Amino acid sequence: MANRSGPIVPHIDQFAEFLTGEGYASQTVKTKCALAVDLSQWIARHGLTLTKLDEEKLQQFHGPRRRASGRGDRFTGEQLLMFLRDRGLTPVLHPAIDRSTMGQLARDYERFLSCERGLARATVDGYLPIVQRFLNAHFQNKIVRLRDLTPRDLHRFIVREGQRVGRRHTQLTVTAPRSFLRFLHQRGKTKTDLAGALLGVADWRLSDIPKFLPPEEVERVLKSCDHSMPSGQRDYAILLLLARLGLRGGEVLAMTLDDLDWERGEVLVRGKGQRFERLPLPQEVGKALVHYLRHVRPTCSTRKVFIRLKAPWHALRLSAICCVVRRALKRAGLSPAFKGAHLFRHSLATQMLRRGASLGEIGQLLRHRQPTTTQIYAKVDIDALRGIALPWMGGGA
Repeated sequence: MANRSGPIVPHIDQFAEFLTGEGYASQTVKTKCALAVDLSQWIARHGLTLTKLDEEKLQQFHGPRRRASGRGDRFTGEQLLMFLRDRGLTPVLHPAIDRSTMGQLARDYERFLSCERGLARATVDGYLPIVQRFLNAHFQNKIVRLRDLTPRDLHRFIVREGQRVGRRHTQLTVTAPRSFLRFLHQRGKTKTDLAGALLGVADWRLSDIPKFLPPEEVERVLKSCDHSMPSGQRDYAILLLLARLGLRGGEVLAMTLDDLDWERGEVLVRGKGQRFERLPLPQEVGKALVHYLRHVRPTCSTRKVFIRLKAPWHALRLSAICCVVRRALKRAGLSPAFKGAHLFRHSLATQMLRRGASLGEIGQLLRHRQPTTTQIYAKVDIDALRGIALPWMGGGA
C-alpha cells in the first residue's frame, strides 16, 4: 500500500495478523487494512494522536465516506478501535458515571444484589433495567422522594409494563421492583416495606402441559440436516445434544473443549445457578461432535465448542441456537406451537416417561434441583391419568 503515513501504520501488519486469525479471507484482510491506512492518514492530517481516537472521531472519519464506502467500513473501524484498545495503544473510554440521585441509587442497588444477595450477573442485569425504568417513569423531572412512594405508583407502572410485554416478562416486572422495595426499606429509605403491596402475576405451577414432539418427528428433524454442508454438520451436533441429552440452549453454548472428556466418555454441563454436572456422552452424540471438531470447526483462539463458521470466528449467541431449531423444524415440515430449544428437552422427558422411566430418573437426567419440577411431565401420561380420573357427574352411564 502506497503513501502509508500516520500513527496506525506501524501496527497495520499486526492488525492483518489479527484479522487472519479471526478467519477473514486474504482479500478481505487487504480491504480492511486499506481502510486502516486511510484512517491513519486522516488522523495525521487532523493533527491527532492515537490517544485521541474514539467512537466520536471514527464517526467524523466515516462521515464524508458514506456514499463511496462499503457497508462493512463502520464495522471495520470498530474492529480496529477494539484492536488498538486491547493493545493499550488507544485508551479505553469508561462510561460516564451518572452522578444524579437516581444514578447513585441504581449503583447502590446493584452492589446490594451482587455483594449481599450474591445473585448471578445475568439476574442482576435482568433486574436493573426494570428498576431504572420505574425510577425514570416516576421521578422524571422531579426530586427523588422515595418516602412518598405509594402502592398506586407501583401498580400503575406494572400495569403499563404488562401491556407491552408477555406474561413471563411481566412476572419479572413484579419481581424486580419487589426486590428493590425490600432494599429501600432495609436501607431506611422508605417508611414501610411496600414489597407486600405487589401481588404476583397469575401463573400457577404445573398449569401448562409441556410442548413436545413425538419420537418420529424428533428423528425427522435430525434427518433434515444437510450433512454435505458444514453448517448442517454443526447443526446436527447441536440438535443431538438437545434431543439426546436434553441440554438447555445456554448449556450447549457454554460448552468448551475442556468439558469433553473423551477417555471417560463424559461431558461437563455448565447448568443453571452455576452448577456443574457430568453426563455420559452417548456414542451417537460423541461421533457427531468428533466429526464437527475435526472437519468443520475452524481453528481459532476461543475454547467454546460451537462457533460461527464465517469470520469473525466467535462463539455462537443464544439466538443462534433458536435459529438452528427453527430452521430444522421448517426443513422437517413441522410447525409446533413452541419452537425453542426446550422443545427437545420436553420431548426427551416425555419419551422416557412413556418408555417406563420414573419421574426421579427423568429429573436426574434433566438435572432438576427439586423433584416437584419434574412433576409436570406426569400430565403427558394420559393413560395413567385416566385411571385416577373421577367420573363426571353429568355424564351418561
